[in-house]
Amino acid sequence: MGKASGKQRVFARRGREVRGRPIRWQTSRGLLLTALLLVIAVLQLHAASRSAVYVMTIEGAIGPTTATYLDRVITTAERESAAAVVIEIDTPGGLLNSTHDMVRRMMASKVPLVVYISPSGARAGSAGTFITAAAHVAAMAPGTNIGAAHPIDGASGKTAGEKVTNDAAASIRTVAEKRGRNAEWYVLSVRESASITEEQAREKNVVDLIARDRNELLRLLHGRTVEGRKLITEGAPVREMPMDARERVLNRITDPNIAYILMMIAIYGIIAELQNPGLIFPGTAGVTALLLALYSFAVLPINTVGVLLILLGVGLMIADIKVPSHGILTAAGAVAFGFGSFMLVRSPDPFLRVSLRLILATTVFTTLFFAFIVGAGLRAQRLRVATGIEGLLGEPVLAKTDLAPDGQVLAEGELWSAENVGEEPIREGDQAVVVAVDGFVLKVRKET
Repeated sequence: MGKASGKQRVFARRGREVRGRPIRWQTSRGLLLTALLLVIAVLQLHAASRSAVYVMTIEGAIGPTTATYLDRVITTAERESAAAVVIEIDTPGGLLNSTHDMVRRMMASKVPLVVYISPSGARAGSAGTFITAAAHVAAMAPGTNIGAAHPIDGASGKTAGEKVTNDAAASIRTVAEKRGRNAEWYVLSVRESASITEEQAREKNVVDLIARDRNELLRLLHGRTVEGRKLITEGAPVREMPMDARERVLNRITDPNIAYILMMIAIYGIIAELQNPGLIFPGTAGVTALLLALYSFAVLPINTVGVLLILLGVGLMIADIKVPSHGILTAAGAVAFGFGSFMLVRSPDPFLRVSLRLILATTVFTTLFFAFIVGAGLRAQRLRVATGIEGLLGEPVLAKTDLAPDGQVLAEGELWSAENVGEEPIREGDQAVVVAVDGFVLKVRKET
Protein backbone atom coordinates (compact mmCIF):
# COMPACT_ATOMS: atom_id res chain seq x y z
CA MET A 1 0.00 0.00 0.00
CA GLY A 2 1.15 3.47 -0.65
CA LYS A 3 1.99 5.91 2.06
CA ALA A 4 -0.77 8.20 3.27
CA SER A 5 -0.51 11.76 2.25
CA GLY A 6 0.10 14.54 4.76
CA LYS A 7 -3.49 15.62 4.66
CA GLN A 8 -4.66 12.06 5.37
CA ARG A 9 -2.26 11.74 8.35
CA VAL A 10 -3.67 14.95 9.87
CA PHE A 11 -7.21 13.62 9.56
CA ALA A 12 -6.10 10.31 11.10
CA ARG A 13 -4.47 12.11 14.05
CA ARG A 14 -7.52 14.29 14.53
CA GLY A 15 -9.72 11.22 14.43
CA ARG A 16 -7.75 9.62 17.28
CA GLU A 17 -7.98 12.85 19.31
CA VAL A 18 -11.73 13.05 18.78
CA ARG A 19 -12.15 9.45 19.70
CA GLY A 20 -10.01 10.03 22.82
CA ARG A 21 -12.13 12.82 24.29
CA PRO A 22 -15.25 10.69 24.92
CA ILE A 23 -13.13 8.10 26.72
CA ARG A 24 -11.65 10.71 29.10
CA TRP A 25 -15.10 12.38 29.70
CA GLN A 26 -16.76 9.06 30.45
CA THR A 27 -14.03 8.23 32.96
CA SER A 28 -14.35 11.62 34.70
CA ARG A 29 -18.14 11.37 34.80
CA GLY A 30 -17.90 7.93 36.42
CA LEU A 31 -15.51 9.22 39.08
CA LEU A 32 -17.80 12.18 39.77
CA LEU A 33 -20.86 9.94 40.17
CA THR A 34 -18.96 7.62 42.53
CA ALA A 35 -17.81 10.54 44.65
CA LEU A 36 -21.35 11.93 44.82
CA LEU A 37 -22.71 8.56 45.95
CA LEU A 38 -20.01 8.36 48.59
CA VAL A 39 -20.91 11.84 49.90
CA ILE A 40 -24.61 10.92 50.07
CA ALA A 41 -23.78 7.68 51.88
CA VAL A 42 -21.60 9.52 54.39
CA LEU A 43 -24.34 12.11 55.00
CA GLN A 44 -26.94 9.39 55.48
CA LEU A 45 -24.65 7.51 57.82
CA HIS A 46 -24.03 10.72 59.78
CA ALA A 47 -27.77 11.43 59.99
CA ALA A 48 -28.47 7.88 61.09
CA SER A 49 -25.79 8.08 63.77
CA ARG A 50 -27.22 11.32 65.20
CA SER A 51 -29.10 10.90 68.45
CA ALA A 52 -32.87 11.16 68.15
CA VAL A 53 -35.15 13.54 70.01
CA TYR A 54 -37.87 11.64 71.87
CA VAL A 55 -41.30 13.27 72.09
CA MET A 56 -44.00 12.30 74.59
CA THR A 57 -47.39 13.93 75.16
CA ILE A 58 -49.18 14.47 78.48
CA GLU A 59 -52.81 15.50 78.18
CA GLY A 60 -55.46 15.67 80.88
CA ALA A 61 -55.15 14.93 84.58
CA ILE A 62 -51.89 13.71 86.11
CA GLY A 63 -52.13 10.30 87.77
CA PRO A 64 -50.14 7.12 88.46
CA THR A 65 -50.34 6.06 84.81
CA THR A 66 -48.81 9.37 83.72
CA ALA A 67 -45.92 8.83 86.14
CA THR A 68 -45.38 5.31 84.75
CA TYR A 69 -45.46 6.66 81.18
CA LEU A 70 -42.88 9.34 81.95
CA ASP A 71 -40.57 6.86 83.66
CA ARG A 72 -40.76 4.46 80.69
CA VAL A 73 -39.91 7.16 78.13
CA ILE A 74 -37.01 8.61 80.14
CA THR A 75 -35.58 5.13 80.83
CA THR A 76 -35.75 4.26 77.12
CA ALA A 77 -34.15 7.59 76.16
CA GLU A 78 -31.31 7.05 78.65
CA ARG A 79 -30.67 3.53 77.38
CA GLU A 80 -30.55 4.66 73.75
CA SER A 81 -28.58 7.89 74.42
CA ALA A 82 -31.25 10.22 73.05
CA ALA A 83 -30.38 13.83 72.28
CA ALA A 84 -33.26 15.03 74.47
CA VAL A 85 -36.79 14.21 75.59
CA VAL A 86 -39.48 16.77 74.72
CA ILE A 87 -42.50 16.55 77.03
CA GLU A 88 -45.43 18.28 75.34
CA ILE A 89 -47.90 19.05 78.10
CA ASP A 90 -51.45 20.33 78.47
CA THR A 91 -52.84 19.57 81.91
CA PRO A 92 -55.13 21.23 84.46
CA GLY A 93 -53.33 19.39 87.27
CA GLY A 94 -53.62 16.07 89.04
CA LEU A 95 -52.68 14.00 92.05
CA LEU A 96 -49.92 15.32 94.29
CA ASN A 97 -48.30 11.92 94.94
CA SER A 98 -48.03 11.18 91.22
CA THR A 99 -46.63 14.66 90.62
CA HIS A 100 -43.91 14.11 93.23
CA ASP A 101 -43.01 10.78 91.59
CA MET A 102 -42.64 12.49 88.21
CA VAL A 103 -40.56 15.34 89.59
CA ARG A 104 -38.19 12.91 91.35
CA ARG A 105 -37.73 10.95 88.12
CA MET A 106 -37.08 14.12 86.13
CA MET A 107 -34.49 15.39 88.60
CA ALA A 108 -32.62 12.08 88.32
CA SER A 109 -32.73 11.97 84.51
CA LYS A 110 -29.46 11.43 82.65
CA VAL A 111 -30.91 12.81 79.42
CA PRO A 112 -31.91 16.47 78.87
CA LEU A 113 -35.63 17.05 79.46
CA VAL A 114 -37.59 19.80 77.71
CA VAL A 115 -41.11 20.61 78.88
CA TYR A 116 -43.10 22.33 76.14
CA ILE A 117 -46.52 23.72 77.09
CA SER A 118 -48.45 23.42 73.84
CA PRO A 119 -50.44 23.83 71.64
CA SER A 120 -51.89 27.32 71.78
CA GLY A 121 -54.57 27.41 74.45
CA ALA A 122 -52.87 24.75 76.58
CA ARG A 123 -51.93 25.21 80.21
CA ALA A 124 -49.65 23.75 82.84
CA GLY A 125 -51.84 24.14 85.87
CA SER A 126 -51.22 22.83 89.37
CA ALA A 127 -49.23 19.61 88.87
CA GLY A 128 -48.11 20.86 85.45
CA THR A 129 -46.33 23.77 87.13
CA PHE A 130 -44.22 21.38 89.22
CA ILE A 131 -43.34 19.34 86.13
CA THR A 132 -42.36 22.47 84.20
CA ALA A 133 -40.14 23.61 87.06
CA ALA A 134 -38.31 20.27 87.01
CA ALA A 135 -37.37 20.41 83.31
CA HIS A 136 -33.84 21.23 82.15
CA VAL A 137 -35.42 23.56 79.57
CA ALA A 138 -38.95 24.97 79.86
CA ALA A 139 -40.78 26.36 76.83
CA MET A 140 -44.26 27.62 76.06
CA ALA A 141 -46.28 28.09 72.90
CA PRO A 142 -48.04 31.43 72.26
CA GLY A 143 -51.43 31.66 73.97
CA THR A 144 -50.60 29.31 76.86
CA ASN A 145 -50.40 29.82 80.62
CA ILE A 146 -48.81 28.34 83.70
CA GLY A 147 -49.52 28.45 87.44
CA ALA A 148 -52.32 28.00 89.99
CA ALA A 149 -50.36 25.27 91.77
CA HIS A 150 -51.92 25.48 95.25
CA PRO A 151 -52.43 21.90 96.49
CA ILE A 152 -55.98 20.67 97.14
CA ASP A 153 -57.08 18.69 100.19
CA GLY A 154 -58.75 15.53 98.88
CA ALA A 155 -60.78 15.06 102.07
CA SER A 156 -62.54 18.42 101.99
CA GLY A 157 -62.14 19.46 98.37
CA LYS A 158 -60.74 22.81 99.56
CA THR A 159 -57.23 24.24 99.39
CA ALA A 160 -54.84 22.22 101.53
CA GLY A 161 -53.79 23.20 105.02
CA GLU A 162 -50.65 25.04 105.98
CA LYS A 163 -48.54 21.93 106.50
CA VAL A 164 -49.20 20.51 103.02
CA THR A 165 -48.82 23.95 101.41
CA ASN A 166 -45.48 24.59 103.11
CA ASP A 167 -44.20 21.22 101.99
CA ALA A 168 -45.26 21.85 98.40
CA ALA A 169 -43.75 25.34 98.41
CA ALA A 170 -40.42 24.06 99.74
CA SER A 171 -40.40 21.29 97.14
CA ILE A 172 -41.03 23.56 94.17
CA ARG A 173 -38.50 26.12 95.46
CA THR A 174 -35.79 23.46 95.59
CA VAL A 175 -36.58 22.26 92.08
CA ALA A 176 -36.74 25.79 90.57
CA GLU A 177 -33.45 26.83 92.18
CA LYS A 178 -31.79 23.66 90.93
CA ARG A 179 -32.87 24.50 87.38
CA GLY A 180 -31.89 28.19 87.73
CA ARG A 181 -35.42 29.62 87.45
CA ASN A 182 -37.44 32.22 89.36
CA ALA A 183 -38.03 30.24 92.56
CA GLU A 184 -39.95 33.10 94.20
CA TRP A 185 -42.65 33.07 91.50
CA TYR A 186 -42.98 29.29 91.66
CA VAL A 187 -43.52 29.53 95.42
CA LEU A 188 -46.11 32.24 94.78
CA SER A 189 -47.95 29.93 92.39
CA VAL A 190 -48.23 27.41 95.23
CA ARG A 191 -49.14 29.78 98.07
CA GLU A 192 -51.38 32.21 96.16
CA SER A 193 -52.30 30.23 93.02
CA ALA A 194 -50.54 32.79 90.80
CA SER A 195 -50.92 32.21 87.06
CA ILE A 196 -49.22 33.98 84.12
CA THR A 197 -49.03 33.98 80.32
CA GLU A 198 -46.10 32.84 78.20
CA GLU A 199 -44.73 36.38 77.70
CA GLN A 200 -44.86 37.10 81.43
CA ALA A 201 -43.30 33.73 82.16
CA ARG A 202 -40.32 34.44 79.92
CA GLU A 203 -39.85 37.94 81.36
CA LYS A 204 -39.93 36.60 84.92
CA ASN A 205 -37.52 33.71 84.13
CA VAL A 206 -40.23 31.15 84.81
CA VAL A 207 -39.60 29.50 81.45
CA ASP A 208 -36.70 29.73 79.02
CA LEU A 209 -38.24 29.86 75.55
CA ILE A 210 -41.32 30.69 73.53
CA ALA A 211 -41.72 28.58 70.39
CA ARG A 212 -44.58 28.58 67.89
CA ASP A 213 -44.28 24.86 67.14
CA ARG A 214 -42.06 21.85 67.64
CA ASN A 215 -39.78 22.63 64.70
CA GLU A 216 -39.05 26.09 66.03
CA LEU A 217 -38.48 24.63 69.49
CA LEU A 218 -35.87 22.19 68.17
CA ARG A 219 -34.18 25.02 66.28
CA LEU A 220 -34.05 27.21 69.40
CA LEU A 221 -32.75 24.35 71.51
CA HIS A 222 -29.92 23.58 69.10
CA GLY A 223 -26.55 24.52 70.59
CA ARG A 224 -27.79 25.15 74.14
CA THR A 225 -25.72 23.61 76.90
CA VAL A 226 -27.60 21.54 79.47
CA GLU A 227 -25.75 20.00 82.40
CA GLY A 228 -22.48 20.38 80.47
CA ARG A 229 -23.97 18.74 77.39
CA LYS A 230 -24.48 20.57 74.10
CA LEU A 231 -27.88 19.92 72.53
CA ILE A 232 -27.89 18.82 68.88
CA THR A 233 -31.57 19.07 68.00
CA GLU A 234 -31.95 20.99 64.72
CA GLY A 235 -32.51 18.44 61.97
CA ALA A 236 -32.22 15.55 64.43
CA PRO A 237 -34.52 12.56 63.89
CA VAL A 238 -37.71 12.79 65.98
CA ARG A 239 -39.13 9.68 67.61
CA GLU A 240 -42.71 9.86 68.87
CA MET A 241 -43.30 7.97 72.13
CA PRO A 242 -47.06 7.66 72.75
CA MET A 243 -48.65 5.75 75.62
CA ASP A 244 -48.74 2.01 75.03
CA ALA A 245 -52.02 0.05 75.07
CA ARG A 246 -51.81 -0.79 78.78
CA GLU A 247 -51.09 2.80 79.78
CA ARG A 248 -53.94 4.10 77.62
CA VAL A 249 -56.44 1.71 79.23
CA LEU A 250 -55.32 2.48 82.79
CA ASN A 251 -55.28 6.19 82.04
CA ARG A 252 -58.85 6.06 80.73
CA ILE A 253 -60.33 4.16 83.66
CA THR A 254 -58.92 6.67 86.14
CA ASP A 255 -61.21 9.27 84.59
CA PRO A 256 -63.94 9.98 87.22
CA ASN A 257 -66.72 9.53 84.65
CA ILE A 258 -65.35 6.15 83.53
CA ALA A 259 -64.89 5.05 87.16
CA TYR A 260 -68.51 6.02 87.90
CA ILE A 261 -69.81 4.09 84.87
CA LEU A 262 -67.76 1.03 85.89
CA MET A 263 -69.31 1.14 89.35
CA MET A 264 -72.80 1.23 87.82
CA ILE A 265 -72.02 -1.71 85.53
CA ALA A 266 -70.76 -3.64 88.56
CA ILE A 267 -74.02 -2.97 90.46
CA TYR A 268 -76.27 -3.87 87.52
CA GLY A 269 -74.27 -6.98 86.59
CA ILE A 270 -74.06 -8.46 90.09
CA ILE A 271 -77.76 -7.86 90.83
CA ALA A 272 -78.76 -9.37 87.46
CA GLU A 273 -76.67 -12.47 88.22
CA LEU A 274 -78.21 -12.82 91.68
CA GLN A 275 -81.69 -12.56 90.18
CA ASN A 276 -80.92 -15.10 87.44
CA PRO A 277 -78.24 -17.51 88.72
CA GLY A 278 -76.39 -19.31 85.96
CA LEU A 279 -76.46 -16.55 83.33
CA ILE A 280 -72.69 -16.14 83.94
CA PHE A 281 -72.19 -13.14 81.64
CA PRO A 282 -73.83 -10.49 83.89
CA GLY A 283 -71.92 -11.76 86.91
CA THR A 284 -68.60 -11.91 85.05
CA ALA A 285 -69.08 -8.43 83.60
CA GLY A 286 -70.13 -7.09 86.99
CA VAL A 287 -67.15 -8.51 88.87
CA THR A 288 -64.70 -7.32 86.18
CA ALA A 289 -66.20 -3.83 86.26
CA LEU A 290 -66.04 -3.86 90.07
CA LEU A 291 -62.31 -4.67 90.06
CA LEU A 292 -61.59 -1.92 87.53
CA ALA A 293 -63.70 0.52 89.53
CA LEU A 294 -61.79 -0.35 92.71
CA TYR A 295 -58.52 0.38 90.88
CA SER A 296 -59.89 3.76 89.82
CA PHE A 297 -61.12 4.50 93.34
CA ALA A 298 -57.67 3.73 94.72
CA VAL A 299 -56.25 6.46 92.47
CA LEU A 300 -59.00 9.09 92.66
CA PRO A 301 -59.88 11.13 95.76
CA ILE A 302 -63.05 9.14 96.48
CA ASN A 303 -65.48 10.20 99.21
CA THR A 304 -66.52 7.15 101.24
CA VAL A 305 -69.78 8.84 102.25
CA GLY A 306 -70.65 9.21 98.57
CA VAL A 307 -70.14 5.49 97.94
CA LEU A 308 -72.27 4.58 100.98
CA LEU A 309 -75.07 6.89 99.85
CA ILE A 310 -75.10 5.27 96.40
CA LEU A 311 -75.34 1.80 97.96
CA LEU A 312 -78.04 3.03 100.35
CA GLY A 313 -80.02 4.38 97.41
CA VAL A 314 -79.84 1.04 95.60
CA GLY A 315 -80.84 -0.77 98.80
CA LEU A 316 -83.89 1.46 99.31
CA MET A 317 -85.04 0.86 95.74
CA ILE A 318 -84.80 -2.91 96.22
CA ALA A 319 -86.59 -2.65 99.58
CA ASP A 320 -89.49 -0.85 97.92
CA ILE A 321 -89.97 -3.86 95.65
CA LYS A 322 -90.03 -6.36 98.51
CA VAL A 323 -91.94 -4.16 100.98
CA PRO A 324 -94.29 -1.99 98.89
CA SER A 325 -94.36 1.59 100.17
CA HIS A 326 -96.26 3.16 97.26
CA GLY A 327 -92.99 4.54 95.82
CA ILE A 328 -91.77 6.33 98.96
CA LEU A 329 -88.68 4.13 99.38
CA THR A 330 -87.89 4.38 95.67
CA ALA A 331 -88.05 8.18 95.81
CA ALA A 332 -85.82 8.22 98.91
CA GLY A 333 -83.42 5.83 97.18
CA ALA A 334 -83.22 8.05 94.10
CA VAL A 335 -82.40 11.09 96.29
CA ALA A 336 -79.71 9.19 98.21
CA PHE A 337 -78.28 7.82 94.96
CA GLY A 338 -78.12 11.29 93.37
CA PHE A 339 -76.48 12.94 96.39
CA GLY A 340 -73.98 10.09 96.66
CA SER A 341 -73.07 10.52 92.99
CA PHE A 342 -72.45 14.24 93.47
CA MET A 343 -70.26 13.55 96.50
CA LEU A 344 -68.40 10.59 95.00
CA VAL A 345 -65.20 12.43 94.03
CA ARG A 346 -63.75 14.94 96.48
CA SER A 347 -62.30 17.72 94.35
CA PRO A 348 -63.21 21.30 93.44
CA ASP A 349 -61.56 20.89 90.04
CA PRO A 350 -64.01 20.15 87.20
CA PHE A 351 -61.65 17.64 85.56
CA LEU A 352 -61.79 15.50 88.71
CA ARG A 353 -65.57 15.53 89.10
CA VAL A 354 -68.27 13.32 87.63
CA SER A 355 -70.26 15.02 84.85
CA LEU A 356 -73.60 16.48 85.99
CA ARG A 357 -75.33 15.14 82.89
CA LEU A 358 -73.97 11.67 83.54
CA ILE A 359 -75.17 11.76 87.16
CA LEU A 360 -78.70 12.83 86.20
CA ALA A 361 -78.96 10.28 83.38
CA THR A 362 -77.64 7.46 85.58
CA THR A 363 -79.92 8.35 88.48
CA VAL A 364 -83.00 8.28 86.24
CA PHE A 365 -81.94 5.05 84.55
CA THR A 366 -81.13 3.33 87.86
CA THR A 367 -84.50 4.33 89.35
CA LEU A 368 -86.35 2.96 86.33
CA PHE A 369 -84.13 -0.12 86.29
CA PHE A 370 -85.09 -1.11 89.81
CA ALA A 371 -88.70 0.11 89.64
CA PHE A 372 -89.59 -1.80 86.49
CA ILE A 373 -87.00 -4.35 85.36
CA VAL A 374 -85.77 -5.71 88.68
CA GLY A 375 -89.18 -5.15 90.26
CA ALA A 376 -90.90 -7.20 87.58
CA GLY A 377 -88.42 -10.02 88.10
CA LEU A 378 -88.87 -10.10 91.86
CA ARG A 379 -92.66 -9.96 91.60
CA ALA A 380 -92.61 -12.80 89.08
CA GLN A 381 -90.62 -14.91 91.53
CA ARG A 382 -93.34 -14.40 94.17
CA LEU A 383 -96.12 -15.59 91.85
CA ARG A 384 -97.24 -19.18 92.29
CA VAL A 385 -96.25 -21.62 89.58
CA ALA A 386 -98.90 -21.65 86.84
CA THR A 387 -97.64 -24.65 84.90
CA GLY A 388 -97.18 -28.33 85.76
CA ILE A 389 -98.82 -30.17 88.62
CA GLU A 390 -97.96 -27.39 91.08
CA GLY A 391 -100.08 -25.08 88.98
CA LEU A 392 -103.20 -26.86 90.29
CA LEU A 393 -102.73 -25.46 93.79
CA GLY A 394 -105.76 -23.35 94.67
CA GLU A 395 -107.63 -24.44 91.57
CA PRO A 396 -111.31 -25.52 91.81
CA VAL A 397 -112.09 -29.16 90.90
CA LEU A 398 -115.30 -31.23 90.42
CA ALA A 399 -115.78 -34.46 92.35
CA LYS A 400 -116.59 -37.30 89.93
CA THR A 401 -117.02 -39.81 92.77
CA ASP A 402 -117.60 -39.65 96.48
CA LEU A 403 -114.34 -38.87 98.29
CA ALA A 404 -114.44 -41.05 101.39
CA PRO A 405 -111.75 -40.04 101.72
CA ASP A 406 -110.31 -41.18 98.35
CA GLY A 407 -111.89 -40.82 94.96
CA GLN A 408 -111.56 -39.01 91.63
CA VAL A 409 -111.94 -35.37 90.63
CA LEU A 410 -111.99 -33.51 87.33
CA ALA A 411 -109.27 -30.85 87.13
CA GLU A 412 -108.52 -28.87 83.95
CA GLY A 413 -110.34 -31.46 81.83
CA GLU A 414 -108.49 -34.47 83.29
CA LEU A 415 -109.36 -37.08 85.91
CA TRP A 416 -107.09 -37.08 88.96
CA SER A 417 -106.86 -39.26 92.02
CA ALA A 418 -107.83 -37.16 94.99
CA GLU A 419 -108.03 -37.34 98.77
CA ASN A 420 -110.39 -35.36 100.97
CA VAL A 421 -108.32 -33.77 103.73
CA GLY A 422 -111.11 -31.55 104.99
CA GLU A 423 -113.65 -32.15 107.73
CA GLU A 424 -116.71 -31.89 105.49
CA PRO A 425 -117.53 -34.86 103.25
CA ILE A 426 -117.31 -34.47 99.49
CA ARG A 427 -120.01 -36.13 97.39
CA GLU A 428 -120.11 -36.75 93.65
CA GLY A 429 -120.84 -33.44 91.90
CA ASP A 430 -119.52 -31.27 94.76
CA GLN A 431 -117.05 -28.47 94.13
CA ALA A 432 -113.69 -28.71 95.91
CA VAL A 433 -110.39 -26.85 95.90
CA VAL A 434 -106.84 -28.25 95.67
CA VAL A 435 -104.84 -27.46 98.83
CA ALA A 436 -101.79 -29.68 98.27
CA VAL A 437 -100.22 -32.14 95.87
CA ASP A 438 -98.66 -35.43 96.95
CA GLY A 439 -97.06 -37.03 93.92
CA PHE A 440 -99.97 -37.45 91.52
CA VAL A 441 -102.64 -37.36 94.22
CA LEU A 442 -104.48 -34.09 94.79
CA LYS A 443 -105.27 -33.14 98.37
CA VAL A 444 -108.64 -31.37 98.27
CA ARG A 445 -111.07 -29.67 100.59
CA LYS A 446 -114.73 -28.97 100.00
CA GLU A 447 -115.26 -25.51 98.61
CA THR A 448 -117.44 -23.32 100.83
